[in-house]
Amino acid sequence: MTAFYLSKPYQPPRAPKNLPLNEPWALFGGISPQAFMDRYWHKKPLLVRGAIPAFALASQNHETLDSPISAAELYKLANQEQVESRLIQAKPWSFETGPFSKKTIPSTSKPNWTLLLQGMEAHHPDAARILSWFRFIPDARLDDLMISIAGIGGGVGPHFDSYDVFLIQMAGRRRWRVSEQKDLSLEPNLPLKILQNFQAEHDWVLEPGDMLYLPPHIAHDGIALDAGCQTWSVGFRSPSYKELLQEGLWRLAESLEDIPELEKKFADPRQKATTHAEQLPEELIAQIAVKLKQLKLDQVDRFLPGITAYLSEPKQQAFFNGPNKPLSPAKFARHLASTRLVSSPQTRILSLGKTVFCNGENVSRGQANDVARAWQTLSAEKSLLNPNLKGSSGGSLYEAYLAGWLVFEDEI
Repeated sequence: MTAFYLSKPYQPPRAPKNLPLNEPWALFGGISPQAFMDRYWHKKPLLVRGAIPAFALASQNHETLDSPISAAELYKLANQEQVESRLIQAKPWSFETGPFSKKTIPSTSKPNWTLLLQGMEAHHPDAARILSWFRFIPDARLDDLMISIAGIGGGVGPHFDSYDVFLIQMAGRRRWRVSEQKDLSLEPNLPLKILQNFQAEHDWVLEPGDMLYLPPHIAHDGIALDAGCQTWSVGFRSPSYKELLQEGLWRLAESLEDIPELEKKFADPRQKATTHAEQLPEELIAQIAVKLKQLKLDQVDRFLPGITAYLSEPKQQAFFNGPNKPLSPAKFARHLASTRLVSSPQTRILSLGKTVFCNGENVSRGQANDVARAWQTLSAEKSLLNPNLKGSSGGSLYEAYLAGWLVFEDEI
């Protein structure tokens, strides 16, 4: 009897709202997310065979699962202005940025090339569903989901990343060579950041459904073994302390404009005569010290709103379209009673206690209690249904809908 083979794309499920953090997950090889964080996160690599069991189950049933996004779809996305894409050729190394027309991308039968597409969660629902699996890690750390598609031999050379990354094999095989070496010096005069002295310590071939986790600064080199090889990379950013403090200070300085008392001019009626006129006056220093103490600028709580606002900013390539026929505030509130409101895939929402920031803006400040609670739900669950706005016009919630930051599910 001839076996029946069926090729169909894998359909990633969305993770449940309440993630079972202390139960074993196939995604992590039978350990729980809490055990993964304790043993591996930011510490050491983890290779998981069959992280997505559907691929192995399909194989047992003599079926083949394709990637959720076909090569043809990826080529179309690479041709769009709003999609950040890069084309890397090996032998010799070259680097180009998109958008790319289909004819400028090598066919999958050609060797030694890789097409990289960033921020795919904003452009395809299956990529967004994959990200939902990782929401046991704080949203503030999430960067994006990048997809690479390559011909045989394609890769970006031995390198290291400054962030945590989960490398999920979705189509074809990829060989990963990994090293925890301390020497991270780079080759000079190359268009890519390629390690000068890469010495592999592990050598693994990943099949569709396998996953490799790498913490920051682990050297690795991935080579496509099959035409049309697809690797989906879920990356988690690690901003520098300098970056966080600069952004927090900048927003804190802006917030001082809301304090009328600071408009008063400096006065020094107690200033004494001095023989050191070139020195900053002690009276000025003393008064500034008092103001800093009053403003609590020596306490971390004063910096956190600005830092949260910064981390909630969307990616530079993000583009939002408001609704073609926007609902009135009253119809908006009524529609919310029966239709789920969700965040745009490019929207970032973070919370600091009960304060909610969306795309860099404090959206809960000055809002009615029902609107503020609705934002808290959106931040936690990324969706909202029947929030009971009590006749409210929706406030900042409605404004975010008009801006395209929030959309109704029936309009997606």
